[in-house]
Amino acid sequence: MDGWHETEIRVRYAETDKMGIVHHSNYLIWFEAGRSDLCRARGFSYKEMEENDNALMVVAETYCRYKSPAFYEDILMIRTRVAEIRSRSIRFVYEIFRPSDGTLLAEGETLHLVTDQNKKVRQIPETYRERLAAEEPEKAEAFPANQAPH
Repeated sequence: MDGWHETEIRVRYAETDKMGIVHHSNYLIWFEAGRSDLCRARGFSYKEMEENDNALMVVAETYCRYKSPAFYEDILMIRTRVAEIRSRSIRFVYEIFRPSDGTLLAEGETLHLVTDQNKKVRQIPETYRERLAAEEPEKAEAFPANQAPH
C-alpha cells in the first residue's frame, strides 16, 4: 500500500483570493479529487460502491498542514495513497506540490468510515478492500527524485 497515485490539476481563478493565492479550503477539495481518481484507477468509483454495494465512505477526520502557497494558474500534482485499511475504515494520505519548482505546498490525511445508506457503520466489502490494497502499476518518474516530495 505504499504506491502513490498522481492527479494533476490547474488552479482556477475561483479558487484564489484577491491576491491570487489559493484559499485554504480548496486543499480538502483537491484531496477528494485525488482520492476519487485513485479509486477510479483501482477499478471502481464512489458511485459504484454506493449503488451496487450499499457502502458509503464517510469522512470522519481530516488533517492538512499548509507549507507554501499556490497561485492562480499553477499546475499542481496531488499525490494520494492508501495508508491503512481496517475492517470498517480507510486512511488516505496526500501531498500537493508544484512540479515546476518541486515545492511541497501541503500534506494531509483523511480517515473514512464505511457506512450503509442508513448511516450504520459496516465492514468494507472485500472487493474494495482488495482493490485499495493493490499496488498501482509503476509509472515513469515525472520529476527527478530529489524534487518530488515524500
